[in-house]
Amino acid sequence: MEQFAPIVIFLFVLFLLLGTGVWVGLALLGVAYVGMSLFTSRPPGDAMITTIWSASSSWTLIALPMFIWMGEILYRTRLSEDMFRGLSPWMARLPGGLVHTNIVGCTVFAAVSGSSAATLTTVGKMSIPELRRRNYPEKLVIGTLAGAATLGLMIPPSLTLIVYGVTINESITKLFLAGVVPGLVLALMFMTYVAVVSRISKDFNPDPEPRMRFSEKCRNRSYLMPVIALILLVIGSMYTGYATATEAAAFGVIGSLLLAAAQRSLSWHSFVESLMGATRTSAMIALILGGAAFLSLSMGFTGLPRALADFIASLELSEFALIMALLLFYIVLGCFLDGISSVVLTMAVVEPMVRQAGIDLVWFGIFVVVAVEMAQITPPIGFNLFVLQGMTKHEMGYIAKAAIPMFMIMVAMVFVLILVPELATWLPDNMRSSPG
Repeated sequence: MEQFAPIVIFLFVLFLLLGTGVWVGLALLGVAYVGMSLFTSRPPGDAMITTIWSASSSWTLIALPMFIWMGEILYRTRLSEDMFRGLSPWMARLPGGLVHTNIVGCTVFAAVSGSSAATLTTVGKMSIPELRRRNYPEKLVIGTLAGAATLGLMIPPSLTLIVYGVTINESITKLFLAGVVPGLVLALMFMTYVAVVSRISKDFNPDPEPRMRFSEKCRNRSYLMPVIALILLVIGSMYTGYATATEAAAFGVIGSLLLAAAQRSLSWHSFVESLMGATRTSAMIALILGGAAFLSLSMGFTGLPRALADFIASLELSEFALIMALLLFYIVLGCFLDGISSVVLTMAVVEPMVRQAGIDLVWFGIFVVVAVEMAQITPPIGFNLFVLQGMTKHEMGYIAKAAIPMFMIMVAMVFVLILVPELATWLPDNMRSSPG
């Protein structure tokens, strides 16, 4: 077991740095630097510069800041208000009523944002006051919003899938297409839960919505047309093979700028704010990716990833047992790290054992995203919980309890993916060829 001695040092240095409040990206660089210094004869400074440059000069990675910028632009438009006005007449008659606007609204915005936090903030700032005013149960409103906002991590364009694809050198377009059906199935599971709760809960007694003629519903549908057109532009251009993920991101930015201009919500101030917001988020993710790449190199020199993969293979775990072990691993890790950090930190070790087990890496990407989605709503670091706390002023414990049913639905989604892997693999396997 001597070959596992480096992992003790890696983990000690990592948690020491994270515990003292060092940024995740810098903590990864620090761990890698210590590993290179202790276990190799190669100059760590030279290796760090070369590795970070290689990791940050990928053409595929250009899609990341573009999609982030698109989400930032749309966050500053009237999109959430228009979505609520367009969706509410159609959702009011469903069992569960307007709570479904949380789920459907998050699903729609996720398809043009890629960010869980942006999805939560944009939909929540409109839906929470409206649903409170109509006397919907507070826990159901908060819980569904916390869970549905995580769809921004799965439904393309997903920032987490871009990071995963860059890390394991997989086609971003394939991963995007793999996330479409599971994302919609998960949204449907959330909606089914709301429908059941609305029938059995004694606390569910919202104010009735005034009836609306079909013609009026159709007129309100026009509020949804701009965002649907943007979704078709971004996702459709990739599915038809007309554009790679990077080119589709550029189309999305242009489309979001045109949409903001048409709504008269694009000023020079909002333009600069969106650009600066995208720059801050992109720089943070780039630092994490650079640190993870250097850590992967450092761990590779120690032989640790291969040793761990061989150790797991020697246990002769079934594919199902391996998936369950990794699910538990990511749930625990997600209690302490955000989703993107979890992905880039673990792939150097996890990828070899997944390949050795013969698991499809596109399918595994969707599995990882579902596991990472859970991390968004698990204390103490669940980012969606912090965002909701700021929006609702509730205690963290109250919000976490409200999100527990959504967490359990995501666990059930993992088993659905295991039983029906074609949910994630059929679309990318049958798409038109695209360079990704």
